Amino acid sequence: MVPSFDRAEALQRLANEPLDVLVVGGGITGAGCALDAASRGLRTGLVERDDFASGTSSKSSKLVHGGLRYLQQREFTLVYAALAERQHALRNAPHLVRVLPFLIPILSKDGLIDRRVARALGGAMWMYDLTGGMRIHKLHQRIDRDRAVALMPTLRASNVASAYLYYDAQTDDARLTLCLARTAAAHGAAVANRVTVVGLLKDPGGGVRGATVRADDAEFEIQARTVVNATGVWADSVRALDEGTNPDSIRPAKGVHITVPWSKVRNEIAAIVPVPGDRRSVFVVPWGDFTYVGTTDTDYDGPIDDPQCTPGDVEYLLKALNRAVTEPLGIADVTGTWAGLRPLLRAASSERTADLSRRHGVRVSTSGVITITGGKLTTYRRMAADTVDQVARILRKRGKSRTRRLGLLGSDGFQAPPATPERASVHEHLAGRYGTEADAVLDLLREDPSLRAPLVPGLPYLQAEAIHAVRHEMAGTLDDVLARRTRARLLARDASRAAAEDVARLLAPELGWDDARVAREVDEYRSACDHERGSAELPETALDASLGT
Repeated sequence: MVPSFDRAEALQRLANEPLDVLVVGGGITGAGCALDAASRGLRTGLVERDDFASGTSSKSSKLVHGGLRYLQQREFTLVYAALAERQHALRNAPHLVRVLPFLIPILSKDGLIDRRVARALGGAMWMYDLTGGMRIHKLHQRIDRDRAVALMPTLRASNVASAYLYYDAQTDDARLTLCLARTAAAHGAAVANRVTVVGLLKDPGGGVRGATVRADDAEFEIQARTVVNATGVWADSVRALDEGTNPDSIRPAKGVHITVPWSKVRNEIAAIVPVPGDRRSVFVVPWGDFTYVGTTDTDYDGPIDDPQCTPGDVEYLLKALNRAVTEPLGIADVTGTWAGLRPLLRAASSERTADLSRRHGVRVSTSGVITITGGKLTTYRRMAADTVDQVARILRKRGKSRTRRLGLLGSDGFQAPPATPERASVHEHLAGRYGTEADAVLDLLREDPSLRAPLVPGLPYLQAEAIHAVRHEMAGTLDDVLARRTRARLLARDASRAAAEDVARLLAPELGWDDARVAREVDEYRSACDHERGSAELPETALDASLGT
């Protein structure tokens, strides 16, 4: 039976039940905080202004990893801690986090990389194994050119001297965030999306005692003994509600990815490709019938509610990829783009964002608001544990975090189905998204076989998954379903745009939408897709000329 995850019920509880802790922010960190607090027995609430993972937490590189480049920055403790968290994630959410092999080709021509760098990479590989690779019983290997090219046939074989093969992990970031929120609810937390904090409640002595929020055009108060600000790049805005001025403590860094058809790259595993002259590399990661390429890491001073992939971002990523492959890609091959902002802690202005530490920090204001900032997707659990440790100190509660070995919903008894041709299939697809909760979607298919039809033609998602998203995953808009409950918008934006009206009409009976609401949802979704495409595109001939294709 699928645990209850009902927004109306959660709103009623938030309005009427006093809490020990109110978590503001429904990204990966906030959802992790809610689970940590609820699993300790604290009366917990979580509110998210938009949808779960609608910000940075659905727009990451989708990797659960230590970060090889942090070894180059001598961030050994950070890498060790991140790889420990990778191990916890693989154990606690095996349906959502999987081991992923990576290829690092040693490119010896065109000035991309010198053979001498191979020795330095070899040293980094051993350090990576020692700080975490051994935990998953996967040690790196040095492989020859032929084997490297077999794993990625589009590599320029003449440029490949040899390669390294090592292992990390991959996840669907939006679904992991959602699963954390739902698991927190299963442990007793009151969790709701589309709830905006408009003010903080203070006692006569100035201590925080909850928040005033707005949901569905109505305001109400949530009484809470502590408040956690886990809003990522929006953390300073929440701090301003508490402190009266914006502290300007966050230095956003924009990360951008592009999606292309897998058939254009044919990488059997993920690859790391160096960017000439930039001291950076980009990931080239397979994702079903697609491959995504990223990320950039640049300073950002635009509106944090709407970061976009620019033509320059697309050009940067395509150029990096095209320098390494024999079959160059152009703008016409890009099927999706996404841009997210990392909430880096501000440091010296002369530092590049690529060089700033991904360490996190927990701060307590004079009123008692606890703000968690920094960090990254991989370390969310440790960040949450540190944050709730501070909550416990304020509340004078004993007990440590219980999340190190706490399985998420769908993990209990999960065993990945064998990837055989006859099961390449609905069962394998659903198991990889829902784990042992896949039976709830299969029940829908048994009740109505027509729901087996594709949600978006050309993508693996089923219509039944959209119905499940509304009934059990608090999806309330067309974008919730197409961008986060499924990843249709990231993988194939134009195909999802074309299917928008059909999907909206499928959802309408579940959500009580009339024709006017259906039209509005479709218009808003298509407008967002058009804006995203328009922000990323130069005329094809101009961009292709700059790429030399």
